[in-house]
Amino acid sequence: MSRYEPSQSEQKWQAAWEAAGVFTARRDPARPKYYVLEMFPYPSGRIHMGHVRNYTMGDVVARYKMSCGFSVLHPMGWDAFGMPAENAAMERGGHPKDWTYSNIADMRAQMKPLGLSIDWSREFATCDPEYYGQQQAMFLDMLEAGLVYRKNAVVNWDPVDMTVLANEQVEDGRGWRSGALVERKELTQWFFKISDYAGELLAALDGLKDWPEKVRLMQANWIGQSRGLQFSFDTVDAPEGFGKIEVYTTRPDTLMGASFVGISPDHPLAKVLEAANPEMAEFIAQCRKGGTTEEAIETAEKIGLDTGIRVKHPLDPAWELPVWIANFILMDYGTGAIFGCPAHDQRDLDFARKYGLPVTQVFRIPEACHEHDLPDSAFEKSSLVELEGRGDWGDERPTYSIYQRIVSTAFTPPKSEQVEYIKGFAGAEIQSGEEAVDAAISFAEAQGWGTGVTKYRLRDWGLSRQRYWGCPIPVVHCASCGVVPEKKENLPIRLPDDVTFDKPGNPLDRHPTWRDCACPKCGAPARRETDTMDTFVDSSWYYARFTAPHATTPTVAEDADYWMNVDQYIGGIEHAILHLLYSRFFARAMAKTGHLPAKAIEPFDALFTQGMVTHEIYKTTDANGRPVWHLPEEVDLETGTLKATGEKVEIIPSAKMSKSKKNVVDPMNIIAQFGADTARWFVMSDSPPERDVEWTASGAEAACKHLTRVWNLCDRIASLPDDLPPREDEALLRAMHRAIADVTFSIENFAFNKAIAKLYEFTNTLAKSDASKPVRQQAMRTLAQLMAPMVPHLAEDVWAHQGGEGLVVRAPWPKADPAMLVEDTVTLPIQINGKRRAEVVVPKDMPVSEVEKLVLADETVIKVLAGGQPKKLIVVPGRIVNVVI
Repeated sequence: MSRYEPSQSEQKWQAAWEAAGVFTARRDPARPKYYVLEMFPYPSGRIHMGHVRNYTMGDVVARYKMSCGFSVLHPMGWDAFGMPAENAAMERGGHPKDWTYSNIADMRAQMKPLGLSIDWSREFATCDPEYYGQQQAMFLDMLEAGLVYRKNAVVNWDPVDMTVLANEQVEDGRGWRSGALVERKELTQWFFKISDYAGELLAALDGLKDWPEKVRLMQANWIGQSRGLQFSFDTVDAPEGFGKIEVYTTRPDTLMGASFVGISPDHPLAKVLEAANPEMAEFIAQCRKGGTTEEAIETAEKIGLDTGIRVKHPLDPAWELPVWIANFILMDYGTGAIFGCPAHDQRDLDFARKYGLPVTQVFRIPEACHEHDLPDSAFEKSSLVELEGRGDWGDERPTYSIYQRIVSTAFTPPKSEQVEYIKGFAGAEIQSGEEAVDAAISFAEAQGWGTGVTKYRLRDWGLSRQRYWGCPIPVVHCASCGVVPEKKENLPIRLPDDVTFDKPGNPLDRHPTWRDCACPKCGAPARRETDTMDTFVDSSWYYARFTAPHATTPTVAEDADYWMNVDQYIGGIEHAILHLLYSRFFARAMAKTGHLPAKAIEPFDALFTQGMVTHEIYKTTDANGRPVWHLPEEVDLETGTLKATGEKVEIIPSAKMSKSKKNVVDPMNIIAQFGADTARWFVMSDSPPERDVEWTASGAEAACKHLTRVWNLCDRIASLPDDLPPREDEALLRAMHRAIADVTFSIENFAFNKAIAKLYEFTNTLAKSDASKPVRQQAMRTLAQLMAPMVPHLAEDVWAHQGGEGLVVRAPWPKADPAMLVEDTVTLPIQINGKRRAEVVVPKDMPVSEVEKLVLADETVIKVLAGGQPKKLIVVPGRIVNVVI
């Protein structure tokens, strides 16, 4: 019997596929296309088991579709710009480009042994000038189309590194690299007008039927549609030009509970006051020491300062409210100003308590619920659900009766307008909070002092980054002409190679031969834009570039029209919001500027978010109580101790693989020990692909043993004599067609673990079969075809060994014969006194009387009866036989 040697076999077949150009994607109008894409990786330098799982999933789909007759596009690239490369240059010396391309070479060399069906001829990195030059060209087109603009914006500023930080680079209020306290700083930034598409991006989510529901919900929440009222307060004693303060509220039904008006520290009025008042300037400077993220602002201590300005309530000019500057108000949401209603907003209540501001109830609370008394906690909309579920309303329990009357416990409304406002909410027609909001908006519009407005939480996409290793923004600043787009014939604007990182800040700012240039419009001395683009820009259109990766334009119409959309996109749930949202916007912007067909405005037809590969963590503690982490190979798993010292280890199960915790498994070691097919089989077989899978040494060994068993079975069948009688041919052929149907269904539905379970089952059936040699060979070739998407190298060996024609990767996918799926017989278990003791195979339509005869003739039943008769014999047709003695 020949021995299966993955190290030799896998290299042989990979060379054969490459020589035959099997995976080269070709535009073929005569065939249907299929575009499968995994989210491309950042070139960190090493692949991990998460990469193996992610790209194996895509490979299974690509190989399956290829065998079904599709022209398949399955490309690979590298998301290669970003801060890690600059950090490496700062810490180790060298150049970000060298570090990046070296890592790409290493990771490519690690991925190729997996045997992935990737068209490597389409490979690119986003740091290639050929790529980012086309990105610059699209930027200019989008600028001309009004999709890009420039404005002042408040950003996270690291005062040590002297750069803007993305929200995710701010950790506990400090810069992630420098550790410096982050400041809020106003800079002139470039923006994409994604907010113009907020409504469209939200509405289109309903059409993405093949996306996970949780991803659609996350995107909907991020876009954040709200319906509210926009109106103005007239000011008293405000600086010139600020006769009104405009606010937007989603709770106009609480206006009678207004206690104060709050404005953002970045509001135009605050800036005027800051310039004239040192106390306010000091307070605003304190506010700006915090981060700009909603989370940072929400969790920070609420602080405020009374400006001394007052505003008039829109329903009562005699009712004045104080205007406060408050650190929890965002300038870029709504109008940068709010009215505070402490009784019905917990944040406002905390603020009012701190500064002694009044708390005015608006909604009547039934007497039975006075233990939920204000102002102990704000009575928000969510409180209604809690109250209604408590069951202690007594006779007063109504449906949203708390919205049927607005009352004032703090004062008597002195004006008839207030009474009208109250009457506007009276009556049983208001049955919910939403109806109360609608009634308030209608009342304000009828009175002419407010307008109902739909707003979105989604802000415009700030794309400026003050760093070197990114795509240069292709504009020039001219003293005479202003901001001037670079000419397309001058693209790409390449990054200079001769930069250093020995000083903080952006090296482009201090590179005169690159920074200083001629104005493309008038030829006068000018300065290049030294900000580079957010790396999310790079990853927001790479899927389109893969359709024509070497073109001298961003896309080629014929190729984009043929290959787009991506039929199956695969990636991590961590990219569910920003990457996918930005990609959806970019596809629309590319369609508007002529770089994608209209059908591609939703670029990903189907999305799958895979789980992680986890591993146990092995931990001990040093003399100072600090954790010490240990590699898996350092631990004796049978005793749970360190091999070197015998010290007991704490085992933490199912943890995300982390280099710092040392619970990583190097795919290269697995491939060297067991072969790539073992790694592929294990990560597909152990759990549903959307869930995490825990890597274990025993699981890998079991996978390897099974694949060896498949090869041994193949070898044994090839050695069978040719004249075996056809004793079980039909049974094996039925099992084969059932396997084809089940595996096909499972792959089509991304249930790869179920497909593998069916393959285990069919392998066992084939191993036990006494069918003739030709039928067993046919079944073995079919097994090879069904296994090929998961373990392509072993499948090629089996296919060749059993006389398959050509390469199995090019063989048409087997089709199940419907007639062979119809079961003519059924296996009935025989229970004797409640215990299963035997079984009988009978035709499905056999009469009960005939089944009884067969059961009584069974050897086991005869032995148990010992010449007697059963007390009862119960036949449940198609299911079971019960014998009671």
